[in-house]
Amino acid sequence: MTQGLILEDRRVLAVTGADRMKFLQDLVTNDLTGVGEGAVYAALLSPQGKYLFDFFVTEADDALRLDVAAARLTALVQRLTLYRLRADVGFAETPLGVAQIWGGARPGGADVWADPRDPALGWRVYDAAPERRLSGLAPAGAADWAALRVRHCVPETGVELLPEDTYILEAGFERLHGVDFKKGCYVGQEATARMKHKTELRKGLARVAVTGQAPAGTAIAAAGRAVGTLFTQAEGTGLAHLRFDRVTDGMTAGAAEIHLLERPG
Repeated sequence: MTQGLILEDRRVLAVTGADRMKFLQDLVTNDLTGVGEGAVYAALLSPQGKYLFDFFVTEADDALRLDVAAARLTALVQRLTLYRLRADVGFAETPLGVAQIWGGARPGGADVWADPRDPALGWRVYDAAPERRLSGLAPAGAADWAALRVRHCVPETGVELLPEDTYILEAGFERLHGVDFKKGCYVGQEATARMKHKTELRKGLARVAVTGQAPAGTAIAAAGRAVGTLFTQAEGTGLAHLRFDRVTDGMTAGAAEIHLLERPG
């Protein structure tokens, strides 16, 4: 069954100018050299290696386009402007809307890009009137999209991905094809590389079983010790950021009982 949803909380920013590719390539976590062949998922980090923004990069009409959370658009433009210096680049919001379509064959029409994070997530579709691209599809709502994200342990901007707090490797960016360790330097690269070459991550995003209810952001504890934080929940499961060395039986998040289901590789 093919489902589709308009992502009302997304905006598309065009990065133009002769230096646009080098400018972004020097800043973001992923290699953009193949962007003409498919969408690239990437992040922009702080110099200390903490997450600031994540986005999908596509190329069209002599521009690189960044599909970013609407709530982070202004801050992203401010950050990119800070780094611009004398580079020949410009930034402008486009009129494009964003839809996510999953569960069937590739949608028809132009400006359809496979979601690079996981094949199960389907496609990103860009259109000035994205509702017309959902005609004939099974209706989907935010809860359906959340359930799909939880099943595949995919974090969301502003929920599991928290600016100036999250480390992208703990959020699964390597598994989600959002970081390249061979491309060379980018902002925050040194801290990310050090974390990559640790023996094992001590903390990270995982799928948990949730019995009961607790708001996103509720602390998880066991035996009086902090274990992590519970985030998105759907269909009796959820995403949680955990300290793996403290995972045990008897974990709770408020009134909800928490059990580890899967720690993604």
